[in-house]
Amino acid sequence: MNRRDLITLLGGAAAAWPVAMQAQQGAAVRRVGLLMFVEAGDSEATPRLEALRQGLQQAGWTEGRNLQIDIRWSASDVARARQNAAELVALAPDVILAAASQATAALQEASRNVPIVFVNVTDPVGAGYVASLAKPGGNITGFMFVEYGISGKWLELLREIVPSIRRVAVVRDPTVPVGIGHLAAIQSAAPSYGVEVSPIDVRDAGEIERAIANFARSGSGALIVTASPLAIIHREKLVALAAQYQLPAVYFQAAFARTGGLISYGPDPIDSYRRAASYVDRILRGEKPADMPVQAPTKFELAINNKTAKALGLTLPPMLLARATEVIE
Repeated sequence: MNRRDLITLLGGAAAAWPVAMQAQQGAAVRRVGLLMFVEAGDSEATPRLEALRQGLQQAGWTEGRNLQIDIRWSASDVARARQNAAELVALAPDVILAAASQATAALQEASRNVPIVFVNVTDPVGAGYVASLAKPGGNITGFMFVEYGISGKWLELLREIVPSIRRVAVVRDPTVPVGIGHLAAIQSAAPSYGVEVSPIDVRDAGEIERAIANFARSGSGALIVTASPLAIIHREKLVALAAQYQLPAVYFQAAFARTGGLISYGPDPIDSYRRAASYVDRILRGEKPADMPVQAPTKFELAINNKTAKALGLTLPPMLLARATEVIE
């Protein structure tokens, strides 16, 4: 081979390198969908997404290098969730993360093939997302949120704070299994605490306001706000109404206590996203959701807003304050 041929050969190879590298990089980029059931810009969404991204990065996945994340926001609108689910499936992602039950249901309806990892779902077996917790058996697996057994703990906290409580309104979303399940569990536990239970639905802000105002007229009541995306969306309204009508309230998530709610007890939702990153990673590396067991929450938070307690004229037991993971003054 003469010098001219060698230069031509090397020049052609050099020209091909960027193309080859681009092709390699293109093949290496994996696609993850994310279906949220809250508004874009919700303050609670930001730390959750950050936890997911951090978890993926620790596993070796970085946006803009070998990972693309496509996010759709459904703002508690079931019809919009279905539309967003169809859009995400059409993008042919390697896996989709479903935030909450409604997002999971919409994705299950859209595809029985694309791997789906859910977070913050209470009863995945009862909802029909998986065959069993140990062996999901289909294209869906994930991380549970509050279990129905926690309902008794909410009643226990109310009686510990206000022993004289005899009436409790349960704020729930009646359109999802978790709303029905939590109410049933609280009603079952209520006789042992000597309280009467009334349901309050959270379909819209007007309904919430009318129902809580009506409940408060009889006095000597308290609230339990159970897990649902709608409760998160209306959390400021719920906290404001509890303050307006001087109702002691226990919530399922620390975000409510930080917003001004009296007390919350439940799993750390940010931790669910961090743990979900490990399942997304395993699926991207070839594992099947059918073989990955549904996991229960492992990190719980007891948050107390002492400023709100004082505004309600309540003196919180020292032992309760000592157990808290967060006390807001």
